[in-house]
Amino acid sequence: MKKILLMVVAAMMATTSVNAQNGYDTKQEVAVSLGGLSNSDIINAFETIGGAMVGVTTDNESFFGPVSVEYFYHLNPWLGVGGIIAYGQMSQDLFLAGKKNGKDGEIKNHYTTLMPAVKFDWLRKSHFGVYSKLAIGATLRNEKIDYDSANYDDHDDTSLHVNWQLSLLGLEAGSRQLRGFLELGTGEQGIALIGLRYKF
Repeated sequence: MKKILLMVVAAMMATTSVNAQNGYDTKQEVAVSLGGLSNSDIINAFETIGGAMVGVTTDNESFFGPVSVEYFYHLNPWLGVGGIIAYGQMSQDLFLAGKKNGKDGEIKNHYTTLMPAVKFDWLRKSHFGVYSKLAIGATLRNEKIDYDSANYDDHDDTSLHVNWQLSLLGLEAGSRQLRGFLELGTGEQGIALIGLRYKF
């Protein structure tokens, strides 16, 4: 275990030395991204399956996001701390007694997430970088059900739950300040996300 720890520390020191030689010393960065298959999307899929088991079906699902904005400040060349704000929404038609009887209403979910985060830059060059990212925070979920029939009362519920993002592999490329990036991982930003990052 000690040998592994020493190797990790040595690799970080070597990366810091290379970065210093390159003169690449930006301290701050902001990014905007669009992801797919977030934690909220997965939870909704399980809820749809659960509803189908009791005779409630849905159709015409529409997803937007998650769209994220993030900021990081680098304490040193390989470690950045900051935060992420993510937003997503979903809508679908609701059928209480099967599709043959027509639509009974519409479900709309909105997900707003705030997460403190850390970013580990494993390779930090003037025009290319490799990194990982970890964020843990909370999602505010608002669910509304608008029924077409006066026989049912409309539903409006807001809840708060823990959420996260773990991007195991992040790749960025471009100029010294403006870069495109791709991340693969899991969490509320999605299992895959693309975006633009500005460093200064």
